[in-house]
Amino acid sequence: MSDNISDTTPAPVTVYAAELIGTAILVIGGVGTAVLGDEVGTVGIALAFGLTLLALAFLIGPISGCHVNPAVTLGALIAGRIDAARAAGYVAAQVVGGILGAAVVYAIAVGSPAYDRSVDGLGANDFGDASTGGFSLAAVAIVEIVATAILVLVVLGTTAGRSATVVAAVPIGLTLTVLHLIAIGVDGTSVNPARSIGPALFTGGDALGQVWAFVVFPLIGGLVGAGVHRVLFSARRS
Repeated sequence: MSDNISDTTPAPVTVYAAELIGTAILVIGGVGTAVLGDEVGTVGIALAFGLTLLALAFLIGPISGCHVNPAVTLGALIAGRIDAARAAGYVAAQVVGGILGAAVVYAIAVGSPAYDRSVDGLGANDFGDASTGGFSLAAVAIVEIVATAILVLVVLGTTAGRSATVVAAVPIGLTLTVLHLIAIGVDGTSVNPARSIGPALFTGGDALGQVWAFVVFPLIGGLVGAGVHRVLFSARRS
């Protein structure tokens, strides 16, 4: 989620810590459900991501705005809600948080004798022959750009100031849930580079070789969502 930065914003260390912890929790909640959940299915995984983000809005929204996603931070930067230096700190914290969250999920998964990383993976995103659905790179590009654009548009459109971050928790959490329902069958759903990097590092192989797509396409989607928001906002003001 996004948030205007003001003079009353907590110190950078606190803000970055919130983003790191929040992103780790998002990965543990969402990816952990996908990897460790006992046949929860697409709906269960989608709800896990959406409800975790909703809860995080109440937990760290008043501290950092609860971006927990480099694409959202990019959108906030384009919208002028955060400066470039702080945006870079957000992204760094989010990536580290995503890796730590994936490490926790992996540490739990290897505790089961039935778990085989080469077979079961760790909830990494993929496309083509490496994916269950076999969707092409072009299909993945479309779904990730469009889905991330929708997410960033909803975030920017429903947040304005620190208090609105918590108020917007429900629509943003529901949006993330719906986007997962759409995209899980295509590529496992990224819409968040930090969510994708951590699991790819622990999965290795094709997942690590393909992770670039789940960094590039969501970031493009973030730019598109911010651009659409700017057009709509300008239309409202004119």
